[in-house]
Amino acid sequence: MKQSPLILALACMLCLGMSSCKKDNLLSEFETTFDLAGKQAIGDELTADANELMDEAIESQGLSGAREPLVSNGTSSCATITVTPGAFPKTITLDFGTTGCSSGIRPVVRRGIIRIVVSDSIRRPGSTAVMTFENYYVNNYKKEGTITWTNTSTPGVRRWNRVVANGRITSPQGAVWTHNSNKTITQVAGMNTPRVLIDDAFTIEGSGTVTNPAGNSRTVSILTPLHKQVSCAHIDAGTKRHDGPNHYAIIDFGNGVCDNQATISINGQPPRTITLP
Repeated sequence: MKQSPLILALACMLCLGMSSCKKDNLLSEFETTFDLAGKQAIGDELTADANELMDEAIESQGLSGAREPLVSNGTSSCATITVTPGAFPKTITLDFGTTGCSSGIRPVVRRGIIRIVVSDSIRRPGSTAVMTFENYYVNNYKKEGTITWTNTSTPGVRRWNRVVANGRITSPQGAVWTHNSNKTITQVAGMNTPRVLIDDAFTIEGSGTVTNPAGNSRTVSILTPLHKQVSCAHIDAGTKRHDGPNHYAIIDFGNGVCDNQATISINGQPPRTITLP
């Protein structure tokens, strides 16, 4: 039976409309992945910053067992640091005040309180450190959640397992996202100078998730280990993969040059550059 020209035209329009909708949905998913990849990168940067604050605070309070003079970036120097007396476990409190202060190599202002409960010296295998935050901000990014470090070192290798649970970031513009991760942190430089923190460097491996308030989530896996030098304010090398519906994104932190730039590429397309806080 012959189809009328009107029916054929309507069928063509329907096919074109469905194709256009699919394309629009795909582009929307791409933009969500770009957005979440950038947000996850910010979360990683703020977690690395908290890691260095913990190391410096513990060393400055003589809780590592070492007695040599401390050489550090002074990242925590503008905070009031208190330690509960007596035996382990101990609680270390870093109070940056309510108006905020700036110290160390990063041109940032921190405010609020970080609390760290340490079971023993963080250099001792099996020891743990649990960090929480109270109205804590870095350059007006609010950081919440719990970070737990467990020393998994073996002879000749300094290593920690780091778990971020119920991580939540609120940007200065009010954007909110959550992130969770399970990472392995391995020290790759500075092992022979334990009280000279500024020559330390670490690699980061593992996986996680990042989610926005609409419930859109991306699984994150580190492809090549991220590299973080204490002497640099940012992750300076390594790649991560973010998996979305029927596509993927690669975020590249560079080749070891210390800067605040990273790139994000979807399905191998030309990358976009993002600036980290």
